[in-house]
Amino acid sequence: MSCFCLRKGKPAKTNHDQFIMLASETSFTVNEVEALLDLYKKLSSAVIDDGLIHKEELQFALLRNSSKQNLFVDRVFDMFDIKRNGVIEFTEFVRSLSIFHPNASPEKKIEFAFRLFDIRQSGYIGHNELKEMVLATLTESDVTVPDDAVESIVEKTIREADSNGDGKIDGKEWKEYVGKNPSLLKMMTLPYLKDITLAFPSFVLRTQVEHC
Repeated sequence: MSCFCLRKGKPAKTNHDQFIMLASETSFTVNEVEALLDLYKKLSSAVIDDGLIHKEELQFALLRNSSKQNLFVDRVFDMFDIKRNGVIEFTEFVRSLSIFHPNASPEKKIEFAFRLFDIRQSGYIGHNELKEMVLATLTESDVTVPDDAVESIVEKTIREADSNGDGKIDGKEWKEYVGKNPSLLKMMTLPYLKDITLAFPSFVLRTQVEHC
């Protein structure tokens, strides 16, 4: 059994039964869920030490800057914040991070990626949404690409994926497109998660936050 307490706020309730439950619902083992608790502790105390991950802390982990706005980070946070209460709780963190596990099914990764790019939650990925997310992803990776090159990427993607010619990509078209271009799922996999008990994902190490 593993537990932790916080210097501020209420003690977080974590126990072996919860680890077993999360392991049964995700791609993680019980030991990996316990290791994720340490990872969660690092992130949840990076900016606001209250045992919950706030958007600023996710930004700090991904961008090394808690105030730098980025659509990619906003969308990832929104996807992880299942309860829509403005913070990521430990159970939400484990369930959402499981999608990025190497053993997670391609179907789950495809569906998550589609929802990530469907910014307006309309059930479609439009030209502007795709361009916004491509730009945000490039920014998150510190890559600068001329606007005309980004526009060319977006137009090519729409042209190849939009099989019914309505100018946008629906869920079925997205699944077919990713099936033909499986490399798109690379962004949906964090290899370190397969051995989380030995190493944390590299972005977490950027926080340089000491363990409690």
